[in-house]
Amino acid sequence: MNMSYTKQVLTFVICYLFGLIGFGQSEFESLGETSFAVNHKLSNSYNMNFSARSRYFLYQEDNFLLKNRQIDVVHFSTYALDFSRSISLGIQYRFRDGFDNGNDELRLTQQFNYKKRAYVVRFGHRLRLEQRIFNNLTILRYRYRFALDFPLNGEKLDIGEGYFIGSMEALLSQSSKLKPELDYRTTINFGWLLTEQLKLQLGLEYRFEAWNIETEQRLFILTSAILNI
Repeated sequence: MNMSYTKQVLTFVICYLFGLIGFGQSEFESLGETSFAVNHKLSNSYNMNFSARSRYFLYQEDNFLLKNRQIDVVHFSTYALDFSRSISLGIQYRFRDGFDNGNDELRLTQQFNYKKRAYVVRFGHRLRLEQRIFNNLTILRYRYRFALDFPLNGEKLDIGEGYFIGSMEALLSQSSKLKPELDYRTTINFGWLLTEQLKLQLGLEYRFEAWNIETEQRLFILTSAILNI
């Protein structure tokens, strides 16, 4: 794949995302999310990931503000079946009760991931099953994500260079006490490989939540650091 085609893909994804942002603003909120992740490879087939995330309001009810919403602590263990396929188990705890009077959450995740490379572009398909456990409610959530990523300079990523990640994801949530809920997310991230171990990423994510019931739209501003040890 040449750089001309790469730029065309990048332009299309960015225009698509901002097209979504311009499509209606009813029930609109904007939030920020800052995360720090540590990856540790124990063998050629097994690695672990630990991360902490803080999510905070930036725009709500027609007002700009800065108010923390929740803190997440997450662990994933991933086993590579082969070069293209892997399975993962995850556990997450969300601290929310002390911030906006929401409920704390324990989340269990089972994941299958498939990736394929075509020239400089890597494509990925991810399937997730989640059990979201609250005090008086358990929600089953099914997720499918399609993603692509590629370096912005040349055919491989070198230290000091940037890269792009884009994804689209559909989600279905079900429980015995609530109506089924459909969500949709589009995400773009620009990252930089600062050292062999450290990456920094900046991005945007636009969400349509509960669009089959009463749509809520949220724009997330994402910042993250990823450390490989």
